[in-house]
Amino acid sequence: MVREKIIITGASSGLGEGMAREFAARGRSLGLAARRRDRLDQLADELRPQAAAVAVQMLDVTDVDAVPEAIGALAADLGGVDRIIVNAGLGKGAPIGTGRADANLETVQTNLVGALAQIEAAMAIFRAQNHGHLVLVSSMSAIRGMPKAQAAYSASKAGLSALGQGLQAELAGSPIAVTVLLPGYIETDINRGVRTSMMTDTESGVRAMVAAIEAEKRRAPVPGWPWRPISWALAHLPDAVTARMI
Repeated sequence: MVREKIIITGASSGLGEGMAREFAARGRSLGLAARRRDRLDQLADELRPQAAAVAVQMLDVTDVDAVPEAIGALAADLGGVDRIIVNAGLGKGAPIGTGRADANLETVQTNLVGALAQIEAAMAIFRAQNHGHLVLVSSMSAIRGMPKAQAAYSASKAGLSALGQGLQAELAGSPIAVTVLLPGYIETDINRGVRTSMMTDTESGVRAMVAAIEAEKRRAPVPGWPWRPISWALAHLPDAVTARMI
């Protein structure tokens, strides 16, 4: 099934922008939401020659009351919606108890509470029309609790993954599909400063994400190599081993 009408949050930069460009190249209709309206408008102008249609809405997902309004407006502008990609996220963080609770709370508010608001809005639409594809951009860090500055981030993404798993169990066999993406290190602003030999360039990472989305996989570490075996290791190997991996 080709999902023609797609809403993407966090679309003004990074993975969201990359997915928007990839889907535009495939001729889809796009609803783009993010906090930076000027960047959204610029991106929309760049994508319109390829995309079937492009609509934009400024949205801060931590304003939970604004989330259903923005997603509903985008769906209306597109004449419906087949797929909603919950992508907006934040990578702030500090070791817990070191005086930067604000950064950790903001990360959880954005990545988990804000994501839940998006999921509620998306699922209200999908339940009413009895079809749709919900995509949750989680993280490899959701598989195992991460230390130091990544602790709150990994917890927020673990919560997001759990929401997706719960919906998958509830909606099994229904016309509503749910995909949980687990990106590894992909070159974006959120990973700036990370030093690792496992960093994937943005274009390759986005292509892997879009391929998993189009296949409507339930759970997808992306790119598959090396993150599929790493995801297994993080989930199953003892702490003494995984501590050296994270």
